[in-house]
Amino acid sequence: MSFDGILIHLMVNELSDTLTNGRLSKVHQPYDNELMLVFRNHSKNHTLLLSANPNYARIQLTNIKYKNPTTPPNFCMTLRKYLEGSILQEIKQTNNDRIISFSFESRNDLGDLESIVLIVELMGRHSNIILLNKDTQKIIDTIKHVGMSQNSYRLLLPGADYINPPLKNTQNPWTVNNEELFKELNSMADLTPQAIQQQFEGFSKDTANELVYRLIKSDTDKVTTWKNFFNEMTNHLNPTIGLVNQKERFAPIPYQTFDENLSQFDTLSDMLDAFYEGKVEKDRVKQQAGELIKKVTNDINKLKKKTKILEKQLVDADNAEIYRVKGELLTTFLHEVKRGATSVELPNYYDNDEPIKISLNEALTPNQNAQKYFQRYQKLKNGVAVVKEQLNITKYELLYLESVLAQLDIASPSDVQLIRDELIAGKYIKNKTKDKKKQKNKPSKPLQFISSDGDIIYVGKNNIQNDQLTLKTANKNDIWLHTKDIPGSHVIIKNNDPSDQTLLEAALLAAYYSKYRLSASVPVDYVAVKHVKKPNGAKPGFVIYDNQKTLFVTPEINEIKKIKEC
Repeated sequence: MSFDGILIHLMVNELSDTLTNGRLSKVHQPYDNELMLVFRNHSKNHTLLLSANPNYARIQLTNIKYKNPTTPPNFCMTLRKYLEGSILQEIKQTNNDRIISFSFESRNDLGDLESIVLIVELMGRHSNIILLNKDTQKIIDTIKHVGMSQNSYRLLLPGADYINPPLKNTQNPWTVNNEELFKELNSMADLTPQAIQQQFEGFSKDTANELVYRLIKSDTDKVTTWKNFFNEMTNHLNPTIGLVNQKERFAPIPYQTFDENLSQFDTLSDMLDAFYEGKVEKDRVKQQAGELIKKVTNDINKLKKKTKILEKQLVDADNAEIYRVKGELLTTFLHEVKRGATSVELPNYYDNDEPIKISLNEALTPNQNAQKYFQRYQKLKNGVAVVKEQLNITKYELLYLESVLAQLDIASPSDVQLIRDELIAGKYIKNKTKDKKKQKNKPSKPLQFISSDGDIIYVGKNNIQNDQLTLKTANKNDIWLHTKDIPGSHVIIKNNDPSDQTLLEAALLAAYYSKYRLSASVPVDYVAVKHVKKPNGAKPGFVIYDNQKTLFVTPEINEIKKIKEC
């Protein structure tokens, strides 16, 4: 389910109960498109997240901590000037649209009461947050400035008059009466999600699909089924994250169109925290690490091409013996080879005198052709050792960079700089910082889980953590796990004799935090740490091991979520 008008209606109710008449004490802007407003109400602090992120636009209460920039952005400073210390009077949704107004009352510099409205428009890539003077309807500022070149219908700039987005001529599903509803539903030629979206305001595809499913499946009349659907959301709210075709979806109630219900929550905000935390963080990592991902991917592609070339050279070298044979046959039967011929057929005494056709350079003498074959044979044979060495080095580099790419896929924003430093140290990228003094970044902590049987499981998120975990944190009898011949995280079970269930859960984590996280039957090796060694001069995260056993697991997301993270 996307953050549609239906969910906004319910979220406004949730926020109103918690925040109305509360005092806004702090304003933060941790990212370009996101605000954190801290309210004091009912003797508690409540943090409201307002996001105009193009992919994750939403409003909700949150318990997730965000790191704020050293210097607040201009929009944040404007909000602090107008809103800090003010009282939130009302939270209101425009019809059933994706527009929410937060009305505040405060005193200005002269001590006069002033009404200020913070409007949040959740419109995908057009999402915005607008600070407005309620009396004049003049825009004070916006989190995204939108000029005439971007939108000819309205300006979203300081000083401009605020104009609502164009409204659709559709019915509000919460307020439509039974007679109108009966007329609308029966006027539809086909009862489809698209028809619902065209006739009624605020339906995402997921919500419309769920409603149509219930309307078609139900034994009762359509109007009653419709009313029951909205009554369930209003009076029996049960926020749920479920699976549809192995993809996570969220809804205010358990949807019958879900393949499986994964988790249920007390509030919509708790559900959204659980749903968005990893996804938003991953998106930020992609933004921060976009250059790194591109560089590492390009290097991987170059190494793959080089590997193919070297492997072909080895295949050619394996065929070198035939050149020696041809040279010897030409030397033996020189008298039978005519000068100027382009080929000759001779008996191969290495193969029961079976005839063999030998290509010739017509510009060379028979003896020169023989010497040419000997030279080609010698060149290939002499190059085998060099090619094998180059191939080993290339495969080693490839394995390392694939491990880095896999780590960028699971990295948190704080991990990105550590991976960048690792690549700088390995001379894969240049250090672009002007400050020549080496800045020490605080090492991030590995992921920590608790198995069903109470054992601690550590998962490294980058090569520095992998080395730290395996070579320093782990005891020699702890169990070490890693995907077999696949780039991924080092996993440590802090127990020298874990149960089969703990081994399975650790193997699932090893598979999930690897390059093959979306694959089935992923091989995972496990062995006591004492059998894991790091060769001298090896790259970060690279180890060798023996005496291992192997498990095959499929890291399905619902199974991973059952493993408790500390």
